[in-house]
Formats: sequence, structure tokens, C-alpha cells
Amino acid sequence: MPKMISNIVFTKNRPLQLDGYLTSLYRFLPAETIQTYILYKEELFSDSYEKLFAKFPDCIIVREKNFHKDFMDILNCIDTKYILFGIDDVIYFDSVDFAIIDKCFDDFSSDIFGFSLRFNKEIIDQGGDKLAEYDIANQKVYGLDWQNGKLSNTRYPFELCATVYRSEFVKDIIQSQMNSCPLCKKLFAPGSCFVEMFGRVLSKRKILKSFGYFFSPNTLESWNCRWCQNNPSKVPGKLYFQKNCAAAIQVNMVNTSTDNESDGLPEHTVETLDKKYKTGYEIDIDFVTKNKPKDTHSGQELFRLIKKK
Repeated sequence: MPKMISNIVFTKNRPLQLDGYLTSLYRFLPAETIQTYILYKEELFSDSYEKLFAKFPDCIIVREKNFHKDFMDILNCIDTKYILFGIDDVIYFDSVDFAIIDKCFDDFSSDIFGFSLRFNKEIIDQGGDKLAEYDIANQKVYGLDWQNGKLSNTRYPFELCATVYRSEFVKDIIQSQMNSCPLCKKLFAPGSCFVEMFGRVLSKRKILKSFGYFFSPNTLESWNCRWCQNNPSKVPGKLYFQKNCAAAIQVNMVNTSTDNESDGLPEHTVETLDKKYKTGYEIDIDFVTKNKPKDTHSGQELFRLIKKK
């Protein structure tokens, strides 16, 4: 069967958590329709990562040298209809029939920004957002006007955890922010001597942003999302969803470009978790499935390890 979804996953220093992501992804989503690319920032625990990659041989591993270039190389080689992003601390615990997702993109082609796998109707209702209800193949699907979202999550359309987008749409968003001058692209690419030189007196972050060069998963997400928020007339206005199927379980932090929250304890450090991974522990996905998180993010209350049998 031809692949329909290219799944681009970002990971750094969290092999145990990436194992949980991939194991849960393929438990709840159809593996035969998904091609996974792992953009891997090599730093710690290379032996654990190599063992993990051998466990999932169908994944394509890209070892990060230059985040922007490596990501764009993956994006430019993708020819699937859809893209799904992933972060290594996300866990899946439910699924939506892919035929429903595909039909939503066909039926609502003029106004669909993406199909979210992380929204919960109850939480959105409590937050005050108005939802439109639709019948797709005898199943309920909801439409959300993200441009008038009441919650931080409902007005944040472009994200890297668990939303399906049209591949060409993602490419268009990213290209819209890239400087069109070939010389500027070359001179001010990440790591160039000009960026290093001007970065001594100006913010490297601002220089890279002005030319459209995100340099980490966080800047890829936040800068592109902000562009969509600032240009509502240029992008579709609706996010669709059926139920929440995935959540980020945040117990540690590996990002250094943007401040993110985590809810971990000393036993959740990446060093401690790698030691656990080496001795046969893994995330208890059954526990997460039984105690499904209602929101897009959760913490230590759902992070439990079990010893492999």
C-alpha cells in the first residue's frame, strides 16, 4: 500500500521516551500508511538510540548536522499527501479512522488548516470556543475556528505534536517566510560566517528569523505558527478533530532555544531514564490508555514505567 502520511519526528537525549512515542504511534495509527522520518540530534546515549533504531527498521534516520537544512531536505523529498509531526515526549492512546481524516480534507478543502489528534471536545467546550458539528461517514467530527480561539491551544494552529496537514500546505507556509534572494539565502544561512560575524553585535536569533531560517524544533513551530496567526487571510481558518488521541507527557526538558514547562522529578532526568531503558524499562502505554489525558499536555501523573517481559 502506498504511504499516505510522512511523519517527521524530532528527538534529542530521550531514547526511552522516543521508544514510547513510536510504540504507541504504531499501536494506534496504521503503520502501513505512515513513513516515519526521525530527525535525531546526536548528543547523549548513542548506544541506546542505535538499539532503538534497530527495533524500528522502517524508520528513516536523519542525523542532525544543520537543523534547517536537514529538515528542508526531508520536507523536499516528501511526496505523500499528508504530513504529521511528532516530538519524542508525545504518547498516543487512541486513534481516528484515517478514512475520516482523508474525507475531512476532501469535504472541507477550502477551509481546513489541519486535522488535530490532540483536541478534546469537553475541554474546548469549557474554554468557551464554539464548535461546529458534522457527520462524516456516520461519525461525529468537529470544526474549530482557530482564528478566534479562546484558549492558547485553540488559537495555535501550527504545532509539532499530533496534527495532520496537507504536505503542500506545510511547504507553502515555510516557503512564504523564506527570503527569495539566492545570495541572501547563502550568506545568511545558519552557521554561515556572516551570521557568526553579525551575531557578535546583533541577536543571531533575530538575524536567522528575518531570513526565515528556523534552527530548532521550537523555532520551526513557533515562528511558523506566529506567521499563520499574523496572516489569517492567507491560510484556512478551521481545525477539525474527532477526539484526543495523543498528548505530550512532559517530565523533562532538552530544549535550549525556548523555555518550555516540564513536570518532572529527579527520577525523570534524561540520565536516569536512560539507565532505566538500558535495564529493560519502558513507558507503560496501557496505563496512559486507561487514564486518557483530556488536555494536550500532561505530566508526571501519567508517566509510569514498566519492566519489559
